[in-house]
Amino acid sequence: MEGSAMVHGDDVDLSTAAVSAATGYSAQQIRDLEARGVVECAPRKTNGYREFSTRHVRDLRAYRDLARAVGPVEARRVMRQIRVLVPDEAAALVASLHTGLTRERDHALEARRALVVIRAEAAIELEPAEGDTMTITELAGALGVRTSTLRFWEKEGLVTPHRVSTRAGSARRYPLEAIREARIVAALRASGYRIPDVRGALTALRDLQDIEASLRALDTRVGDIAARTLSLLRAGAVLADVITSHEAVHSTCCTGRHDVKGDTWVPT
Repeated sequence: MEGSAMVHGDDVDLSTAAVSAATGYSAQQIRDLEARGVVECAPRKTNGYREFSTRHVRDLRAYRDLARAVGPVEARRVMRQIRVLVPDEAAALVASLHTGLTRERDHALEARRALVVIRAEAAIELEPAEGDTMTITELAGALGVRTSTLRFWEKEGLVTPHRVSTRAGSARRYPLEAIREARIVAALRASGYRIPDVRGALTALRDLQDIEASLRALDTRVGDIAARTLSLLRAGAVLADVITSHEAVHSTCCTGRHDVKGDTWVPT
């Protein structure tokens, strides 16, 4: 065990064991995070023991929240970079983390809205009848789109009409399944979905149970993103303090370069 805690004014000289008790990290994890530049290097006593401070405890707690928010690899990178970047670049780096989480949430909500549309359309019961089909003109009128739009959807594989022989050659006829697909495509396109996204949504129709499972998974994901965002906000106060106070590493053991392959801070 390394030393004992000694109080000096507003700061505290803490042993590795004391920092471990305060943060929940093991002694080895603390040493590893110090070596990786997550916290500033602790000065050594004459006997070689580390002297940690309340800043180390603060930063390790912030790192825990940051790791929950963006993952440990990205959290380690950010904790290192905000100490060496100029303030405006460091602040932009932290802001980009918030932007990334917002983007994740937006994508999840967009996917959920699409699945809700699909579920609503799939739930509409249409009783089949003999010869219950629509012509391209009838379907276009019902959906409020051009006949050329239906032909484009057919070309993209989104809607598949039947072909029937007529005196003039052949004509399109849309059975109930094709009508339902066309309604879904129209709803998604009206909501701003691109053709590739619509195609993916239609694939989910093969099994309605998959839609329900996907909705539950997306709800869980949105909740997880909210929890991660709160973790990032908790870490934010410490990150801002590190940036604005221009805290520099206090020991040459943290002066060096980042070894990407080993994810360690190599002294120079």
